[in-house]
Amino acid sequence: MLNGQKILDMHAHTNAPPELYAYKAGLLSGRGYGAGPNPNVSEERLEEATQRGLAIMDSVGTDMQFLSPRPFQLMHSEKPASIVHFWNQANNDIIGRVFKAHPDRYAGVAGLPHISGEKDSAHVVPELERCVNELGFIGCMINPDPGEGTEFTPSLDNEYWYPLYEAMVKLDVPALIHSASCKDPRESYSAHFITTESQVVLNLIKPESKVFTDFPKLRIIVSHGGGSVPYQIGRWRAARFNAMKRNPNLEDFDTSLRRLYYDAVLYNKESLELLFRLIGTDRCMFGTENPGSGTATDPVSGLQVDDTAPVINSIEWLTDQDKKNIFEDVQREVFPRLKA
Repeated sequence: MLNGQKILDMHAHTNAPPELYAYKAGLLSGRGYGAGPNPNVSEERLEEATQRGLAIMDSVGTDMQFLSPRPFQLMHSEKPASIVHFWNQANNDIIGRVFKAHPDRYAGVAGLPHISGEKDSAHVVPELERCVNELGFIGCMINPDPGEGTEFTPSLDNEYWYPLYEAMVKLDVPALIHSASCKDPRESYSAHFITTESQVVLNLIKPESKVFTDFPKLRIIVSHGGGSVPYQIGRWRAARFNAMKRNPNLEDFDTSLRRLYYDAVLYNKESLELLFRLIGTDRCMFGTENPGSGTATDPVSGLQVDDTAPVINSIEWLTDQDKKNIFEDVQREVFPRLKA
């Protein structure tokens, strides 16, 4: 807790021992031939890695983390598809073991074995059902670009995604939007995150999108504060104003933005303030992406960049209820399977 406030970090990634990534190397070298989804990580080695993560959480006052696989490791574009299935299952099994051993500190957000070129998203549903029904996961992670910059996949407003949305609603779990790696030489994987997230927001809430009409109970969280959309909101408002002239029944852009949820994985006070003011704290939730891109030390302040709870608490205009929304209440609303 920080200043008496319970902190639920809903965007965190696996802190696994090297054996898991040795298994990945074996999958790639053998192209999945003769492999299975068992990376042979002992309980002792997994607990050592878990204790390192717990020590970090304790040092910054985090009560609980929702763990998902490291996105840049997910290799969704690899062939044959068996590699992707084995690797995602292995990651989910590791996460399941971690939160089973420490149910008061961790919960699971499942990685899905997205394969580019499939006719629809039905191929990921069995793994989602396994993770939720058998292992006890509370959410899933969607990669909108399983081709990782090399192949086209329909945007998230397309019916391609409807089998997954149907399963999410039936299982009562949300999805965290998070790209994986990027093989397009024109942008880094970190830049690809922001590009893809921006596209997701704009496609899901565009006037012709039927996603939230067809799935009114669907809950989607956009990583990294919604990509570039909040920063560029004036342009998107203007475009919607023009559309509303042609169709007065359209809702305004700001109302559409609030059909989604957003994490607060932003590492500076100015950006966090902008997100909270534009979106509202009742649609935003605390996350660190630790370990991830923000796991670095600011050479000027000497502070850990992704230790943002003190930064949020330093925003003078946030009320106690605003902070409770960000750190705990919205997570409990969006992840109803959370038992902690």
